[in-house]
Amino acid sequence: MRRLVYYAAVTLDGYIAGPEGEFDFYPVADDMSWINERYPESVPTPLRELVDMPADTPNLQWDTVVMGRHTYEAGGMTSPYDHMMQYVVSRTLEPVDNPQVKIVDTDPVELVRTLKEQEGLDIWLCGGGNLAGQLIHEIDRLMFKSYPVIAGGGLPALSGNFSPTRFTVTARREFSNGMQLTWLDRA
Repeated sequence: MRRLVYYAAVTLDGYIAGPEGEFDFYPVADDMSWINERYPESVPTPLRELVDMPADTPNLQWDTVVMGRHTYEAGGMTSPYDHMMQYVVSRTLEPVDNPQVKIVDTDPVELVRTLKEQEGLDIWLCGGGNLAGQLIHEIDRLMFKSYPVIAGGGLPALSGNFSPTRFTVTARREFSNGMQLTWLDRA
């Protein structure tokens, strides 16, 4: 069975972006290229050339991405991850004329349960916090890039109803800018 993996950057105080969706305050470092090598599908298709990644680099971990409307719109393009099947959960967006992008206006829990039953690589939950909150009981793995930054406000990594859910740290890697990538599996 496929797993739902919530992979996101997060500040020390639990935000994935600023109040207007800004994320340019996260410090970058050269050794973070390791992430692109291990998770090439996380690099948006139009940006692959900028990081010296061939456009036809195969997906290694995920072949499907689920995201909310704000995350999808932040990319400013019709198909930010054209190398994967993309599901955008929104009750307000119109269908997109691209076979790789499906706008879903139904229950995201049912969508994810259906996707988990299909053949393929794991499913990447790209964001945002509202959608992650709705899917908390479907998330099998967290991969948080925790940056040594306090935002003080913004878009939370998870929002919704109080629902304590335990995860176990399975691995951690630190980078030269102080960012720690932590893998956590559902306990």
